[in-house]
Amino acid sequence: MSMSPSALPFDDIRNLVRQMPGPDEDAVAEVRAREVQLTKPAGSLGRLEELAEWVAGWSGHGRPRVARPVVAIFAANHGVADKGVSAFPASVTRQMVENFSAGGAAINQLCIAHDLGLKVFDLALDLPTPDITEEDAFDEANCAATMAFGMEAVSGGTDLLCIGEMGIANTTVAAALLAALHGGEPGDWVGPGTGVDDEGLERKRAAVAAAVARVKGTKDPLEVLRRVGGREIAAMAGAVLAARLQRIPVIVDGYVATAAVAVLHAMDPEALDHCLFAHLSAEPAHGRILQIMGKTPLLDLGMRLGEGTGAALAAGIVKAAVATHSGMATFADAGVSGKADA
Repeated sequence: MSMSPSALPFDDIRNLVRQMPGPDEDAVAEVRAREVQLTKPAGSLGRLEELAEWVAGWSGHGRPRVARPVVAIFAANHGVADKGVSAFPASVTRQMVENFSAGGAAINQLCIAHDLGLKVFDLALDLPTPDITEEDAFDEANCAATMAFGMEAVSGGTDLLCIGEMGIANTTVAAALLAALHGGEPGDWVGPGTGVDDEGLERKRAAVAAAVARVKGTKDPLEVLRRVGGREIAAMAGAVLAARLQRIPVIVDGYVATAAVAVLHAMDPEALDHCLFAHLSAEPAHGRILQIMGKTPLLDLGMRLGEGTGAALAAGIVKAAVATHSGMATFADAGVSGKADA
């Protein structure tokens, strides 16, 4: 998905946000009409029934299906890693990308288990974005270009996009981004990430506080992203926007992925209506941002790995919900008596 030249690169992004389509209400109505005819008591599959409606509404298919689900992992490095905010060195980002390619990571096994495609996007790993405690992560052109790159995640064709990430120090970046967008004490957005010790956690809080103080007064969500974001975060935001424009439902992984899409939510509260939030991360502030955005996660398994792992698990449930709705017989098909009249 290309963006036309403009005087200000972010104008293209703003224009795309204004063009976002809503759900296909006819497809939703078709699902609801079929749902009451299926061989089960009405409402007995609970949230699975809601998931079938969600896929129908955002894909535009009244008989919903998930045939080409893809997990897209965006990987980037961050200058703020040099501040000792992670339990692991920045070199681990590339090593894990290689592990993804070799099939050795947790996300590989979950994709196999649920028959999901996997794409990994290397976002200039050898060129970390600048340390956000000291300078901006991007200029406007590069931030917009990174979002445009993320839009390519849907270019190969998919009907369910799951977004995840890999990037040492990116929970620090996510915390700074959310603190700058939503206020509060910067430290309240900080958690253990990869498992830093108490001293590392204090360094992390200090880094987030410094980054937020540096951009104090910046209100525009895209400007906040530009100043304290990262490449994988900008790319995920772009991918989710492109999915909306192409009517592809999205499953959002954990804390960092949620921070990325929070930029779109800050631009338009309806921007994430096509998104399902996979799980409640063990990262403490994840629940806070979900509550602010009014989103209810599907799962709560105490996970905080990233890599799209929570999104992959949720995709398995979405696939099951769609298969159940579309494959079940109706009372008439099966010759089963419906609910007795009172």
